[in-house]
Amino acid sequence: MDCPSEEQMIRMKLDDLTNITSLDFDIPNRQLTVYHTDSYDQIFHRLDNLKFDTSFINSISADNETITDNSATERKLLWQVLAINFFFFALEIVTGFISNSMGLVADSLDMLADSIVYGLALFAVGGTVTRKKNIAKSAGYFQLLLAIFGFVEVIRRFAGLEEVPEFQTMIVISILALIGNGLCLYLLQKSKSKEAHMQASIIFTSNDVIVNLGVIVAGGLVYLTNSKYPDLIVGTIVFVLVGQGAYKILKLSK
Repeated sequence: MDCPSEEQMIRMKLDDLTNITSLDFDIPNRQLTVYHTDSYDQIFHRLDNLKFDTSFINSISADNETITDNSATERKLLWQVLAINFFFFALEIVTGFISNSMGLVADSLDMLADSIVYGLALFAVGGTVTRKKNIAKSAGYFQLLLAIFGFVEVIRRFAGLEEVPEFQTMIVISILALIGNGLCLYLLQKSKSKEAHMQASIIFTSNDVIVNLGVIVAGGLVYLTNSKYPDLIVGTIVFVLVGQGAYKILKLSK
């Protein structure tokens, strides 16, 4: 359970089981606690079918356990994080094309990919399994199209006589995006939620911080070398990440 897609796959797999009261994910330790009534055999069978190397740990009575519903607070937080990501997607894609930087364009699409993941979790809440799968499939194909577009554009720019990107814009906008992701990371960590989608959001945002730093470094290398290649290399790496995210979401929709 090291990404939002795996958590969503598990939730969809168990969604129609009426004997499940709550799911408690522990991403760092790759453990799932299922609060349920009756037998756990069907639950384990469905989890085992996902081929996540599922193993049974133990089963104990939870009569004295208190299950806290923080869904309203977490939903509000995810809306805030989604809004920040979408704002910087718009900012980076516009400035990326203006400054001729594929690093910024790629980072903007990575921000959009994160927004899709957050939106998928928010809009699918309370829906049927079929609805959730349709939402996931649409999001996955859309993200895949973004990745393909990015690869095509990078290849075109590698082969063409493109102008050297404006390193000043690359660095300034990436620093602003870094601040935005830092704010998201602060809000997510402040929640102290152990739910998988919240922990996964922290992992995603941490990766975004690394991407922002990569674009800043690329901007510095563009300045030092007066070459477009550092920008294109960083852009290619980020598009690979976007493509991998699309694959996971499409796998979720099956």
